[in-house]
Amino acid sequence: MKTNLKGADIMKYQVRQDLESIIEILGITQEELASAIGVSRVTVSNWLSGKTSISDGNARLVYDFAFGKGIRLNKIKEQFHREDHVGKNEVLLFHGAKTKIDGDPDLSHNKRINDFGNGFYCGESLEQSAMFVATYPESSLYMLKFNGAGLKKRVFHVDRDWMLMVAYNRGILKGYEDRGILKQLIKSVEGADYIIAPIADNRMFEIIDSFIDGEITDVQCRHCLSATDLGNQYVFISQKAISRVTLLERCYLASAEKEYYLDSRQQSFKMNQDKVKLARKQYRNQGEYIEDILK
Repeated sequence: MKTNLKGADIMKYQVRQDLESIIEILGITQEELASAIGVSRVTVSNWLSGKTSISDGNARLVYDFAFGKGIRLNKIKEQFHREDHVGKNEVLLFHGAKTKIDGDPDLSHNKRINDFGNGFYCGESLEQSAMFVATYPESSLYMLKFNGAGLKKRVFHVDRDWMLMVAYNRGILKGYEDRGILKQLIKSVEGADYIIAPIADNRMFEIIDSFIDGEITDVQCRHCLSATDLGNQYVFISQKAISRVTLLERCYLASAEKEYYLDSRQQSFKMNQDKVKLARKQYRNQGEYIEDILK
C-alpha cells in the first residue's frame, strides 16, 4: 500500500498496487479476479506486470467489484498515509477533484467566489471531500500532507466571524468592507498563509442568507449551522503555504463508493433539518440582527 510518487506519476491511479491489494485481501487468484470482472487471466496478468494499461471501463469494474466485496481501499490508504507521513506539524488532508489536478496545486485552483476567495482548498475528512465531487462521473480523490511549521494561520469556528467572512467572500456583503467588525475581520486574514475554517455547503449558504437578509439573528444562525457540520477545511492562500503541500496519491472513487457517501449524507439530512427548525424557534430574538452588527 505504500506509495513513493513524484511528478506526473501522482496523476495516475495506482491500479497495479490496488490489484495486488485486492487479490491479497480476498485471498483469490488472478484467474478468479479475472472471472469476477469478466476479463481474461492474461489481461489481469498484463495489468499487474505493467505490460498494458487498464482502460477506464475496466478500472470501474475492478474498483466497483472491490467495494462490493467490502474492501474500503481508500480508507485503508488513509490509515497507511497517517502512519507513514503524518508527524509533528504535519496533517493529512484530502482534495476532491471533478477530474484531476493538472500540474501542482496552485493558488488560482479555485474560483474567487469560494468561502475565502482565491486559494487551494482541502478538507480534513476523506468522506466529506469525496462527497462534494461524488456526482461527477470522472471525479477522483487526492490525499495530501501539509506541514505548517512556521507559517501564519487564521482559525475560524462556527460563529459570527465565520458567517460574516463567508458572506463577504461570497459577494453578499460587498460595499460593507469599511464597517467596523467586517473591516477588522478582513484585516485579520491579511498576512495569513493559510486558513482553517468550517466547510460550508449550499444548505449552509441558505441559512447564512437568512441571517444576512435579517430574517434570523447571529445566535439563531450559529445554532442552525451547527446542525449541518461538515468538518474543517484548510485554505492555502500564500505561495509559502502551497509549497508545503505534498501530493501523496490520487485515489479512484468507485461508483458504488460515491453512492455510499451520498447516501450517508442524505441519511443525516432529515435530522439536521429538524434541528434547524427548532433552533430558529428556540433562539428566536437572542443575539443580534445583521443591521445592528454592521452599524
